[in-house]
Amino acid sequence: MAQADWNCTVLLSDFAQVAEGKLYVLGGGWTLCGPGPFQHALAIKVEVPWDEANRGHRLEGVLLDEDMHVVRVGADRTEARFDGQFEVGRPVGLPPGTFLDFMLAVNIGPLELPPGKAYHWSISIDGAEVRRARFRTRPAT
Repeated sequence: MAQADWNCTVLLSDFAQVAEGKLYVLGGGWTLCGPGPFQHALAIKVEVPWDEANRGHRLEGVLLDEDMHVVRVGADRTEARFDGQFEVGRPVGLPPGTFLDFMLAVNIGPLELPPGKAYHWSISIDGAEVRRARFRTRPAT
């Protein structure tokens, strides 16, 4: 199946949580932050294609700067990234072709990035990018 068949929504927010198959988002939809340390979350909804259900997939997020370099944070210069495996099953009686929801909330912070710069979280499934969540840090005052 072509990777283009995946539909993924990513919303930048102050906090996100998954409960009972739903995303709960606080302070969602921003694209400007900082300057200075800030906490944030990624509220992620993946519509899993019917043919991709009942098999394992890898989801990865990596924070990239405006030059497409992986952002490194903290005293140890750790790459800003997360990853994990997911699998969505098909409920009995669901019509063939139906997309199946997978929800994920990733809370991050505090994070301090240089002011006046552009960044994006690149979200990939099985090694292919499916979405970018762009934001910018405010200029220093």
